[in-house]
Amino acid sequence: MFKLNGKIKQAGMSYVELIVVLSIFSALSGLAIFNYGAFQNKVDIKNMASDIASKIVEAQRASLAGQWPPVSFTTPDGWKPSYGVYFNSSTATDSDGIPFNKKFIYFVDVNANDQYTGTSDCSNGTDECLSKIRITKDSKISSIKKCTGEDEVNDCNPIIGNSLSITFQRPDSGATFFPSLVDTYKYVLITVSSSDETANAFIKIYRSGRVQIN
Repeated sequence: MFKLNGKIKQAGMSYVELIVVLSIFSALSGLAIFNYGAFQNKVDIKNMASDIASKIVEAQRASLAGQWPPVSFTTPDGWKPSYGVYFNSSTATDSDGIPFNKKFIYFVDVNANDQYTGTSDCSNGTDECLSKIRITKDSKISSIKKCTGEDEVNDCNPIIGNSLSITFQRPDSGATFFPSLVDTYKYVLITVSSSDETANAFIKIYRSGRVQIN
């Protein structure tokens, strides 16, 4: 009769092994949560840029369709339907308590001078301002630039004054910019960023009226 001399090893894991496994799991979970947060941040910025671009297109369509403004607005004789969007990348706070770079204005160009001449707080609703749109989800307009080429770093320069009016006037589908751009500039570039500027989306508005999001 044979006798088994070997010892049977105890099943399961030791305390040290358990600590190691839990540490690895914790590290992987933290990394996954961080990556999800960064991904969601990029999605939010992209969605905000899409909302802004949609408002620019809305101004273009309203102009081409010959849409007349509300009766509270007085237009001069011979006025051609003209609508636009006004942006400002300044961090200063207006009388409404909202920083300029956390909102933009959808307006009717009653004066037909290719720029927004109303108040930035859009207080009384009769000074060309149709609506004030808040930029939400911890986003902001971080810069407004004019560009000569497709290289967003080397071909673009900040617009003087950090503000921009984009208007459309019937029957032309092309965009007019104020301050006006010399012919060498092909488009304007609006950058929408997260508060820490780790996530960015770019809106390109060409003279032709084409709007593109990168």
